[in-house]
Amino acid sequence: MRILLAAAALMAVTTSSYAACYGTGNYQRCSDNSGNSYSVQRYGNTTNLRGYNSNTGSSWSQNSQHLGNSTFTRGYDADGNSWNSTTQRIGDSSFTRGMDSDGNSFSRTCNSFGCF
Repeated sequence: MRILLAAAALMAVTTSSYAACYGTGNYQRCSDNSGNSYSVQRYGNTTNLRGYNSNTGSSWSQNSQHLGNSTFTRGYDADGNSWNSTTQRIGDSSFTRGMDSDGNSFSRTCNSFGCF
């Protein structure tokens, strides 16, 4: 397994990729040399992302809203499964909890000592 991971990392370093983004601070469209693309739309406290994988023909999306010290994010993976997370920032710490696209709950705390 370590050899496979090392080989994948080496390929990522030696494979040239190119991505270009066009647009304004409120709307950008990006694509890479493999035909993958995504768009970012920002307005007020909301950010919408939509992506497309040219190899699989699949799409994904994400929507985030920032209110006070909290960020609420929800999205759909390439198979159409939904996921969500809520992050609350208090001082130098952030507390994230949510449900992944397989229906599993998760939580994570990050601060100046790291994440756990």
